[in-house]
Parts: sequence; C-alpha cells; structure tokens
Amino acid sequence: MSDTKTIRWGIVGAGRIAHRFAQGAAHVPHARVEAVWSRRAATAQALAATCGAQACESLDALFASGIDAVYIATMQDSHAHYAIAALEAGLPVLCEKPATVNGAQLERVLDAARRAQRLFMEAMKPPFYPLYRTLRAQLAADPIGPVGLVRAGCSVANVPADHPSYSFEQAGGALLDIGVYEMFLAVDWLGAPREVQTIGRLGATGVDTFASLNCQHEHGIAQLFCGLDLHGHGDALLAGPLGNVTIHANWWNPSRATVRYADGRVVELDEPFEGGGLNYETAHFCELLRAGALESPVMTHDTSRRMLAMADAARAALGLRFPCE
Repeated sequence: MSDTKTIRWGIVGAGRIAHRFAQGAAHVPHARVEAVWSRRAATAQALAATCGAQACESLDALFASGIDAVYIATMQDSHAHYAIAALEAGLPVLCEKPATVNGAQLERVLDAARRAQRLFMEAMKPPFYPLYRTLRAQLAADPIGPVGLVRAGCSVANVPADHPSYSFEQAGGALLDIGVYEMFLAVDWLGAPREVQTIGRLGATGVDTFASLNCQHEHGIAQLFCGLDLHGHGDALLAGPLGNVTIHANWWNPSRATVRYADGRVVELDEPFEGGGLNYETAHFCELLRAGALESPVMTHDTSRRMLAMADAARAALGLRFPCE
C-alpha cells in the first residue's frame, strides 16, 4: 500500500467519542471519514453531516461502503460484537477503549483478527501524544532508573445521572470507563500485573462508582484510583531510584511533565497537542495499515490483555459482573 494512500474510515456509533474521532481525523494527513452507522439513524446522519460522510442504513452497508478501516465508538458492551463482525468482513479495526469488557471477549476478538489476517488495535491515546513520546526520549537519554512505582487516578464527580457510564446493561462504571487509562500507565511502565488488591463500592445502578487498586507488577507497584462520585486530581507519578516524573493533569491528555532528579536537577517538558488528541492514535493506525502490520508495536495485544486482566481482577473483587458476560 502506498505511503500516501488515503485511509477511508467507517465509524460504528455516533456519540460523543465518535464526533471527537471525526474531528481528529481532519488533522490526520491522508485520512478521512467516509461512512457512519449507528443504531439510531438520526445520530448517524448528524455525525455524517459534520464530516461530509455518508450515513449508512445498516452495519453491512457500512462494511460494503468502500472503507479501509473501522473505528468502533459504541459503549463497551458491544465492542467485541462489532469488532468481530468488522474483522470477519475483512476490515481492520481500531476499537475504543476498553477493547472488550473482559479478557475472554478479547481473546475471541484477537482470534478473529488472526483468522482474517487484519490489524486490530485498542484505541488507547496517551502513548501517541507528543508529550508522552518526548518523556520516553528524555528518560532514555537521562534516566531516573527503572520505574518502580506508578501512582495515578481520576475521579469525576459531576457525571450526569443519565450518562452511559452509570449503565449496568452497557457495562459502564469507573473501572472500564476511566480506570483503563490508569491501568495502561501501570502496564506500560511496570509490565504484567501479578496481584491486584481492590477496595471499592457499587452505586445505585449496579456499576462501580469508586475503586482503589494496589497492584504488584513484574517491575514494581501501582497505586491507582478511579471514580464517578468524587472530584479527584488527574495527574500521575512515575518514581525510580534516580528521580521521579509528574505528568500533570489531565495526564491521559498529556501536555506537561516535570522530571525531578535525585541530584537536584529539574527538567520541564511542555508539548501542546493538536486536534483534540485522538488524531495521534489514528495517524499511528493509518501508518500501520499502510505498512501491512497486524499489530501495533506501541499498543500491543499483550498490553490490552494485561489491562483487562487488571480490570477483571478488580471487578471480581467487587462482585461486579455485567449482563453481556
């Protein structure tokens, strides 16, 4: 495939994140949104109108619309279903986080990707931001030593009561909606989880409204929290024997970080982002697709597995199981 081939995207779903993806795609060279489908025709038509795309009447029509890749922007209860359908139709898939509701569903998706020989990637945006890449380069050139502690969290107290995050039927809750970001950070710097200790609570709708996790990983310890009913700060800490890093709020849309070395030096990193941020993961996926890759070397399938292993363990500790499981 040509390095400059325009990647034509189809979007499944037409909610807020779908609109953000479409806005971000406008900042990606040689990429455009070609088609949109949603279970609600009116929302699909509204999204399509914003980006000059066609609104399809069915999922099969979307798959047959001449697109090169599918972005899944629905709630997590349907991620596995739509991902497998797209892969079986021969289309590469970028799926909004979390990739699926649980590890067993993820394996079914990855099996479908292997059978179809198509690219599948979870849309986890932080590692593709300019700041995150700059931080990686800074610590490679001037290390703080092996990172042994990751501390991160976010809790949003003003989530409306009718928000899908509170939907038990759609597999909402703080862990899968917000906590997956923190789980990514822990896995990215500390490796696979070995033990997950969880304290939390369930709300009136049956989903988790707050969870605190202490996790032992291959290379260190993670202290994480996520919630829907408290106002919590959104920064992150990486600590090593030679220094520490603060990724300033909101760390999952990173633009500033402070590196403090044990010898007293302080390095400030400032990398503003463009296009809302989703454009960076989209550009990466397009590059992989043009190169014929089946897996991202940055957001690997094992990273998705490890994140869901943490989420599965945390939800098991809270006794939380969704209808789609």
